[in-house]
Amino acid sequence: MTAKQKLSIIPENILVNKIYEIRGHKVMLDSDLAELYGVETKRLNEQIHRNQDRFPEDFMFQLTESEWQNLKTQIATSSWGGRRKLSFAFTEHGVFMLSNVLNNQQAIQVNIQIVRIFTRL
Repeated sequence: MTAKQKLSIIPENILVNKIYEIRGHKVMLDSDLAELYGVETKRLNEQIHRNQDRFPEDFMFQLTESEWQNLKTQIATSSWGGRRKLSFAFTEHGVFMLSNVLNNQQAIQVNIQIVRIFTRL
């Protein structure tokens, strides 16, 4: 098994299906990233807020209500939960920066996979 295969802990098609295009950027949502990293969305967002200077607007932005509703309609899923706040969307650079604020092994390995996929797309 190669080093790249060892780092592929989540099937690539699952990761690709969690990348959306919003505002002309390929992004991933905070809730999807939290699930992939094995942490609660609340905990992921706490780390982001503690490290806000690492996430300028071209790395991460909050969805508007209309963007959120449009995305839910496109995906047609009922698993969005009862969120009180609108989701955050992370560009490739924002996803990369998450590896600096999340310090668990699963997050690091998944992050490597995601960055490779973003680079190919």
